[in-house]
Amino acid sequence: MQSASTTSSSGSSHSAAHNDHGHGHDEGKLMGLTIGAIGVVYGDVGTSPLYAFREALHSISQGGTLPVGKVEVFGLLSLILWSMTTIITLKYVSFLLRIDNRGEGGTLALMALARSVIYRNTIGFLFLGMAGAALFYGDSIITPAISVLSAVEGLQVVAPHFAPYVIPLTLAIIVGLFFFQSKGTAKVSAFFGPIMVLWFGVLGVTGIRHVMEGPGIILAFNPFYALQFMLTHGKLAMVAVGSVFLCVTGAEALYADLGHFGRKPVQMAWLCYVFPCLTMNYLGQGAMVLAHPDTMDNPFFKLVSDTWQLPFVLLATCATVIASQAVITGAFSLTRQAVNLGLLPRMKILYTSEHSGQVYMPQVNYILMVGVIILVMVFKTSTDLAATYGISVTGAMCVDAIMGFFVVWQIREWQLWKTIAVFGTFLAVDMVFLGCNLMKLMSGGWVPLVMAGVMMAIMTTWIQGTFILTSRARKREVKVENFIADYKDRYPDLRRVNGSAFFFAGDPNHTPTSLMQNIRHNKVLHHKNIILSVKIEPVPHVEAEDRALVTHLNEEFSVVLLRFGFTDHPDVQEELINLNRTGGNGIDFDWEDTSLFLSRRSIKSHPKYGLPGWQDIIYIWLSKHAAEPTDFYKLPVGRVIEIGRHVII
Repeated sequence: MQSASTTSSSGSSHSAAHNDHGHGHDEGKLMGLTIGAIGVVYGDVGTSPLYAFREALHSISQGGTLPVGKVEVFGLLSLILWSMTTIITLKYVSFLLRIDNRGEGGTLALMALARSVIYRNTIGFLFLGMAGAALFYGDSIITPAISVLSAVEGLQVVAPHFAPYVIPLTLAIIVGLFFFQSKGTAKVSAFFGPIMVLWFGVLGVTGIRHVMEGPGIILAFNPFYALQFMLTHGKLAMVAVGSVFLCVTGAEALYADLGHFGRKPVQMAWLCYVFPCLTMNYLGQGAMVLAHPDTMDNPFFKLVSDTWQLPFVLLATCATVIASQAVITGAFSLTRQAVNLGLLPRMKILYTSEHSGQVYMPQVNYILMVGVIILVMVFKTSTDLAATYGISVTGAMCVDAIMGFFVVWQIREWQLWKTIAVFGTFLAVDMVFLGCNLMKLMSGGWVPLVMAGVMMAIMTTWIQGTFILTSRARKREVKVENFIADYKDRYPDLRRVNGSAFFFAGDPNHTPTSLMQNIRHNKVLHHKNIILSVKIEPVPHVEAEDRALVTHLNEEFSVVLLRFGFTDHPDVQEELINLNRTGGNGIDFDWEDTSLFLSRRSIKSHPKYGLPGWQDIIYIWLSKHAAEPTDFYKLPVGRVIEIGRHVII
């Protein structure tokens, strides 16, 4: 595009301080973020002691028909401790949290980072990113269901006659949790953080009490016991490993929630408090089962005496409600990234605090709530739900390991042998867990795969449909420089009106459809016309001074390209107002005498070309229910003029 002048501000890239939100904060704020991270980020993994060791014991005993002795208890505990050490401490906390995309974590942030530096096989990374995101959505539905249900079932330990009320109470708690989401992550974490600090403290104390009674249980740290268990129990050991994996569920949510709190608070919370407390609790459960085999049916709730069981159950219920928060906030963050990266249609996004990473998405919230309710009503017990757990989490972890490998190799410039040694080990561990969890496929493991398949179909359909429509539109559109060169000759009867007009364009190099239709049908052209295009860059944030690129074509036409990151808040109105204040470096227009033109498409299907019939139906439905551009881009409704047209897909 030829231009008379081009202006833009070149700012420096994000500093290391932006990559680590804790850096530069005073000690008090860092402590507050750390407590918030304990409440939101570690809620999921923090409630695994309720069912992880219990389900592993049940898988070994085959429902109580086989004996469980020292070899089994020490072997399972060793597997649990080394799983947490390898997957959470080393892979996520020590390595992946440092591979952030300008402060943002999660599968899609990693995908965008990988695609930005690896120019071949980007379709492969796109597929991996979609697969990881789709699997995470399955986890976002299963986690609240199993967490809350397992805690409420604890009431049966205190009062066996309470059994008929487990499902209704679970559903009531779940509904309340999802309605509370609109308050925002900041308020949620401020409320939940102190409770989870208490929860982890109680986990540690109740575990230490039994460890002191049987201190020999500490020998479970020896990986020899895990190896011995695997070698002596054959196929049964593989089934047990699938249950052991429950102790690390939540690690992928930990990475997805990085943008909410920053790396340093998340690391401090795990290493200094969460990990030691979880370790003591698992060891305490093992020591108690060895000393009192009759507690094997529900070792967690029997860690305390009868006097303290009811308060313990109530605290556990609160903790499991909070546990669901990690995957729910992770789903919000993931969906916002997917929308901005073009994987999903526009959705309503509410920013709940000054922190750009903290959002609430009503549509996602209600879909998750319905999914959780259905799971609880269908499976009814946490033991049955445990069979559905694992495949989605291990699949997402494998995706993280693969993309992390390429990012570290290419961006961090690690030597290939070193990268293979580190991430190859992580991927091998993930693959072992994935294989063990696939053994539960027919007993419920198919559920997350179906959920992921549905999400993959939706994202694939949206990408394909958008590509087809964009390609067809390009064939009909006219290059901007060609339009400017001959529009006066082609439309000699144009009437000029005062004021300024912004015309939204998908591609700033092509004349917007709304501009062409306005000229053809209304025979009108404003004195000042600005072609406006919004582009989402494959980075989380674009600095304010770098967002607007202005190109002046002549006295009548200019082009404005607004650039946002995939976690930025695309407030177009605010950016245009700021642009109007920058004088010669921006656009001079009277906001009170300005109109914004949008082209609205009415999509119709065609049986002979375009998408297959079922994808046509999905794409048209998604388009109709997408958020309005005026809401998504924060445009002033009274100044927007929409010009409709029919499009066949």
